[in-house]
Formats: sequence, C-alpha cells, structure tokens
Amino acid sequence: MSPAEEFARLVAIMSTLRSPEGCPWDREQTFASLGQFVLEEAYEVVDAIERNDTRALCEEIGDHIFEGVFLAQIATDEGRFTVADSLKSVSDKLVRRHPHVFREDGRVHDPESKERAPSADAALSKWDTQKAAEKGASGQSASALGELPHGLPALLKAYKLGKRAAGVGFDWEKAADVVGKIEEEVAELRETLEQEPSNSARAEEEMGDLLFAIANLSRKLGIEPEAALRKANQKFSRRFEAMETAIKSSGRQLERMSLDELETEWAHTKAGH
Repeated sequence: MSPAEEFARLVAIMSTLRSPEGCPWDREQTFASLGQFVLEEAYEVVDAIERNDTRALCEEIGDHIFEGVFLAQIATDEGRFTVADSLKSVSDKLVRRHPHVFREDGRVHDPESKERAPSADAALSKWDTQKAAEKGASGQSASALGELPHGLPALLKAYKLGKRAAGVGFDWEKAADVVGKIEEEVAELRETLEQEPSNSARAEEEMGDLLFAIANLSRKLGIEPEAALRKANQKFSRRFEAMETAIKSSGRQLERMSLDELETEWAHTKAGH
C-alpha cells in the first residue's frame, strides 16, 4: 500500500477506536491525558536513533505518528479541526518557510536560481527570517528569544535560549570564558552551602545558575547537552550494573559494603568498561 493509503487506514482505525463501538479507554482520553504518551513516544524515537536500531526506529516512528492522529481524532470528535487540517497546516508552513526551495505558487526553483540557499546555515537563516516575519505579521512578540515550549526539558531549553541570545550577539567570545563563568557559579554554590546550609531556596537558585552555564558551555562546544547527558546516563548505568554483577558473583552484598569498598569496585569496573 502507498503511504497515503496506510495513513488513511490509520485514521480510519483511530476513528473506530473512538466510536461508541470502539475501545472504552480510547474514548476516555483527552488532550491532557495524552500529553505524557506523546513525550514518551518522542523519547523512544530518540532512543532508537541513538542505539542505531533501524527496526525499532521503524516501529517507534509509527507510534509517534499514531499519537498525532489520536490527538487529531479527539479534535475532530469535538468539532475543532481534523487531521487533514493539521497536515495542510504543516505542508503550507514547509512551503512558506523554504523560499529557497519553493516559489510562491509552490513550484520548485530551478537548480541555478539565485533564490537557492548555498549552504545549510543560509537555509536556516532564511527559515528564521520567514518565521520572524510571520510572527510579526500576526502581532506576536518579536523577542529575539522567541517562544519555546513550556514542556521542553529544562537543559535543552537553556541550550536553546543561549543559542538565540547568541544570535543577536549576547554571548561569550570563546568557550574558555564560559568555563570561567562555571567556576564562578561553583564558588557561589559552595559559599551558599557553607554559609547558609539550610537555605534550600538559595541553593536551588545557585544550582540553576550553574546548570545554565553548563548548558551554554555545551553550546559553545557544539554539543547538544540533552544528548550528552543521555549518553552519560547510559554509561553510568552500564558501569553500575557491571559493578553489581561483579559484586554478586563474588558472593558479597552491595548494601553491606563500605563506601571505600564500593569506590574500589567502581574503579575496577571503569577500567574494564
């Protein structure tokens, strides 16, 4: 079957599931209740990409698309909009924000056209310019920071905020300057812990400043912090589980070992992993 036919089949299945003859659980769902599932499916797509698991990625992309169809079906049932409206919206936006690819009538520019973007950076600049023009025309805020989703992971949001501020020149000159800022934030956090150990609100503020600075160092190094932290989490989990296995195989119990013993085992595990 063609992509169009398979998509139509998915929409029809979702419509049936939400019908009186369908599934009670599906009928009870709302925009709010599906939010967590949309995020979970997005993360599972990313996980499959990072594991380079093509088979899993194929399935996860389908699940991710399904969540969009599910949301659109709820909107259809409530008389708000249909999945066709959503598809038209994104298609129109893609054509509109790629003036270096499409003409105003939707036709593609000739390969030698001067409207073509010579590089990925030039293409992104055209996209951002068009996006800013659309927001200005609609009366939305023209802040250089723009609007970022409230549900965006905080570390990723810090990275994007720093990137947008840098786009208008509000940035450190080099990565080493950000390291200095991180050292400054560490000193302020240490001072708070030493002088005001019970001031959790102040500690939280200083911790936030430190994480924000770290996100900006990541940006200056060209590293996406969420991806870097996910890899660090995976590495820690892999090493910790290997340490657990080694301890259990020796007949010892993790919970009864001293911190020094655990540190020794951790060092051995790191050497082998």
